[in-house]
Amino acid sequence: MLRFLQKPGPLKKIILGSILVVICVMMVITLVPGGLFGDYLGGGLTTQGVIAKVGDQEIGLQDVAQQARLIGRQQFKGNIPPAIMPYLMQRAAQNLITQKAVVYEADKMGLGVSDEELRENLHQGDMGQVLFPDGNFIGQPAYEQMISSQFNLSVAEFEREIKAEIAQRKLLAAISAPVTVSDKDIAEEVKKQDTKVKFDYAVLTLEDVQKQIKPTDAELKAFYEQNKQLYANSIPQKIKARYILIGTEKLADQVSITPAELQQYYKAHQDDYRIPETVTVRHILIKIPTPDANGKVDQKAVDAAHAKAEDISKQLKAGANFGDLAKKYSDDPGSAKDGGLLPPITRGRTVPEFEQAAFSTPVGQTTGIIRTSYGFHIIHVEAKQEARLKPLDEVQPQIGPLLKKQKGSAEAQSVASAMETRARTAGMEKAAAEKGLAITTTDLITQSDQLPGVGSAPDFMSALFSARKNDPPAAAPTPMGYVIYQVTEIQPPQTPTFEQVRTKVQDQFRDQRAQALLAQKTQELSDRAHADHDLSKAAKEVGATVKTSDLVDRTSQVPDLGAMTGQASIAFTLKTGEISGPIQGGPNGVVLKVVEVQESSPEQVKLGWDKAKETLLQQKRDEYEGLYAENLRTQLEKEGKIKINKKEMDRLTSTSEGT
Repeated sequence: MLRFLQKPGPLKKIILGSILVVICVMMVITLVPGGLFGDYLGGGLTTQGVIAKVGDQEIGLQDVAQQARLIGRQQFKGNIPPAIMPYLMQRAAQNLITQKAVVYEADKMGLGVSDEELRENLHQGDMGQVLFPDGNFIGQPAYEQMISSQFNLSVAEFEREIKAEIAQRKLLAAISAPVTVSDKDIAEEVKKQDTKVKFDYAVLTLEDVQKQIKPTDAELKAFYEQNKQLYANSIPQKIKARYILIGTEKLADQVSITPAELQQYYKAHQDDYRIPETVTVRHILIKIPTPDANGKVDQKAVDAAHAKAEDISKQLKAGANFGDLAKKYSDDPGSAKDGGLLPPITRGRTVPEFEQAAFSTPVGQTTGIIRTSYGFHIIHVEAKQEARLKPLDEVQPQIGPLLKKQKGSAEAQSVASAMETRARTAGMEKAAAEKGLAITTTDLITQSDQLPGVGSAPDFMSALFSARKNDPPAAAPTPMGYVIYQVTEIQPPQTPTFEQVRTKVQDQFRDQRAQALLAQKTQELSDRAHADHDLSKAAKEVGATVKTSDLVDRTSQVPDLGAMTGQASIAFTLKTGEISGPIQGGPNGVVLKVVEVQESSPEQVKLGWDKAKETLLQQKRDEYEGLYAENLRTQLEKEGKIKINKKEMDRLTSTSEGT
């Protein structure tokens, strides 16, 4: 279906970004009051393995597990604690149900997504070159392999996910379009963004306070008993397993590729090897103002921009260097620093007026002034390349390894399937011996361990730790091939004795006591400073260190205090000479005294107006979209368009059995 991708034009980050946009939006939505799964569990859905149904779209346990692993990989860097999986499964189910609700409504409103829209979506962004290096599609097989290896999805499933995300964006953008902000709010935001302060601050460090905490064994044992739930099952589940490796690379080395196979593949994928017509240009852009809310354009500013472009054109005709003028005058920051040079352009990649001028102008020539929606351009054509088809001899070094890898992967899958069946009937030893392969037996391992020959394979380890003791042998894919595995022993999570975690208990006891003591001493510091109107004197009395900040804004970082957000932002509300209350500055306790306040000037207000307006609009849009999605889901549940399978939902809370 993705043949249209072979057309020139603009993936791990694009793909992951698209999918994670959905996850992040849904994670925000789940925080809106209304309960984990709403008040409408049930609805008559009882199909085994189906968590919920939205319209005619089913959400299966496999879908939820896949989403949960994606969330877990982001939060735990691939090593997902088994005890966390039930929570991730619940959250993933919530995400998917709400996501499907928005997609359902988008479809109902006719906000479909065409293949062309999907293509443009994949072309845009930082990773467009992954799929289309130098404007050329990497090819259908490579595309399919990338989707499969990176996301364990088929191309159809992946495209369905991306189209759903685009449809959601369309709907939510339409819903939040009427959102506005007042001039008063914008002015306050500008002031908030541009106000700078300088202050003295007294610091009490947690490290110094901790040194004063010297607990006895009796205190530590009492702390352990009082907080035993903190250590419950903190020794993770461990298992022993045995497995047979079936490596794709080894099998790929053993296969041969015939000239006929090379020719057949080349003919079937010629579009992958077509080099499109390209033109390489330099350009100078003089921007024009965008229309205001009423669609009006500042004509005086447009005329001024055109006059500037005309002056540059005259300088070029007089012999000035194009690159030098681009660096000096161009309003395109991406190319100006390179003398206006753009990457090679293919047809359909830029606005029509620019494209027509670039492709129709001879090499070495410079155009007149070209107007587009961006402004006024002057274009100099550096080089052109005609469209052509790479011959087989040129691309054979790419096709050969690809076909070998495909054959090796198919053979590995076939061998794994046959061996799984054989191992279940005759045992792993016989299955391995018949193929001349070895069985590897592990010691007790945790889910975060890497197995010899397997390497980093989070999905496989998750499957391994989901298996029960002495289950029949099973096959699982890994980045290196396939594994036939069987769990032989399970050691459930354990609660350590006091002696086993004495060091940890001591650290936590000291941390807890030190935090309380730090808060007490910081409050004392604040009280003394306010009583005497003297921060330096109070600091000396309680043993704090006094420092002075630079002139900082809300985006700044201050040593020993950290980011000027959260509690530290109180500094921007104080007048010169005022002293704050106690502040938590990272691990430290801080009290500050403002010594200088610099507010935004009228010129700064004017310059920061658009940025502040967009910041406030985005905040309001996010809130509006979240509330809309929550209300939509509630409405669809009431109407019976969303049905929840209570029995299957309850299963999500079950942890993996260790027996």
